[in-house]
Amino acid sequence: MDAETTIHTLTLTEEMEKVEELQRIIWPGSEVDIVPGHMIKTVARNGGVVLGAFAGEELTGYVFGFLGAMEIGEGHLASESLKHCSHQLGVHPDHRNRGIGYRLKLAQRKAVIEQGIQLATWTYDPILSLNGYFNVRRLGVVCNRYIRNAYGSMRDGLNIGLPSDRFDIDWYVNSPRVIDRVEGGITPPGLSDYKGRGAVILNPAKAGENGLLSPSDQITAPQSSLVLVEIPSDFLDMKEVNFELARTWREHTREVFEGAFAEDYLVSDFLFVKDGGESRSYYLLTHREAIEGLR
Repeated sequence: MDAETTIHTLTLTEEMEKVEELQRIIWPGSEVDIVPGHMIKTVARNGGVVLGAFAGEELTGYVFGFLGAMEIGEGHLASESLKHCSHQLGVHPDHRNRGIGYRLKLAQRKAVIEQGIQLATWTYDPILSLNGYFNVRRLGVVCNRYIRNAYGSMRDGLNIGLPSDRFDIDWYVNSPRVIDRVEGGITPPGLSDYKGRGAVILNPAKAGENGLLSPSDQITAPQSSLVLVEIPSDFLDMKEVNFELARTWREHTREVFEGAFAEDYLVSDFLFVKDGGESRSYYLLTHREAIEGLR
């Protein structure tokens, strides 16, 4: 981690303007997708959490979110069941891979706990393996909600051209599993450990052209308490090389996850594996009856 980086709450107008400009660097190409600084300041003044990471005077990363409430039925909200809706986390491209994003999330967790809130939620693209590793493996989130085309047609450079499918995740900030991941320093099991417990890969990928993996022709129905779902290890690179294959993977993984969630499975871990010199990526899904320490 970058020891020279400092993190503090953002409150000033000029700080919000820095967040606005940083968005343009991280997600280039679509001005309409930029959250205005005045809106972020409004969030900060009304129960939200807005945090910035700084190297000297330079804003290198930020995270912000706002108060929400859990739904208790169609069109109904539970005012006594507040949650934190984490809307954006971004790190300047020149400062990535230094642990800044992780430190921002830990600072966000601390702020949320101090507000007396036990749950934070946000969305992320499930087919991006670095997102899966960061959110599930490192932070300890769980997920059983898949949203098709969550934000419609997005126009920024990272998302343009494909449906904006997202996981809608739950981060129970004081749960035993989260404490183990972010405070206890406990290393979760590996692929061989999960296979030893009976986990089966529902959709083992096959070799394709140009060294790119193609999705399985068949999807195995989940039958045990632990199952694995494979995704591409570098979806953004695949999108550049073979856009139609990337689209096929999007549709394929959508089917796999929606099917598993319908059978009451939750995403509970993520694994990077080296297989014969190439990287493979897997989500672990656990049946709800078998998962421990959720809340």
